Amino acid sequence: MSFLEDKIVYEGLTFDDVLILPAYSEVLPREVDLSSMFSRNIPINTPIVSAAMDTVTEADMAIAIAREGGIGVIHKNMSIEKQASQVKRVKRAENVMISDPITINLNATIAEAIHLMLEYKIGGIPVIDENGLLKGIVTNRDLRFENNHNRKITEVMTSKLITTNHLTDLKAAARILRKHKIEKLPMVDENGKLVGLITYKDITKAKDRPNSCKDEKGRLRVCAAVGIASNTMQRVEALLAASADAIVVDTAHA
Repeated sequence: MSFLEDKIVYEGLTFDDVLILPAYSEVLPREVDLSSMFSRNIPINTPIVSAAMDTVTEADMAIAIAREGGIGVIHKNMSIEKQASQVKRVKRAENVMISDPITINLNATIAEAIHLMLEYKIGGIPVIDENGLLKGIVTNRDLRFENNHNRKITEVMTSKLITTNHLTDLKAAARILRKHKIEKLPMVDENGKLVGLITYKDITKAKDRPNSCKDEKGRLRVCAAVGIASNTMQRVEALLAASADAIVVDTAHA
């Protein structure tokens, strides 16, 4: 046999070339468990991890795969700030209770509110004063027909709000949202300071996707890649501050 035949030309099979014959099994489909561990502390319900490649995983992919029970690794071919922002987008995509909601100041304009909604892909923003006290909420419904984007938020926001406190569980929050026909329920402390936000959309998502890969706070899990460079520790610190669930060392060399 020649070198060409021995080393290069050989028989190869693809998935479509092989047929796996069905066989008897006592395991029912609903009994199949594909759950695994991504790391010692991160369980995943679907054993799929998306690659840390700039053509594969950014925030949108990481969100989609975490919703299906896997986990994504956001690539490092971007600035530290942008990668940290991508991580934050994933962590904010779903949240039973958003502990650090995006807010806007009383003195802000409609243009600033629209910018925040587009940047973070959210439909409503709590309005607070300089002391963090909740003063209102502005939603895309309030801004939909506004042509003058220089107007103050206070002119269009809803100031009479239904709120709750940290003792409210998920079921009770859902009842409050349905009773008052609202989509967002701000959580305040005894002084009226905003401490969180519950949305009906996130409650629905939690019910519709029971296998989602989430952390202990109900947020989607996401990993981020780092390389070996002079600013690696700076990148790691920024990613951890953005609540990345794991750091993956990504290098082209073994």
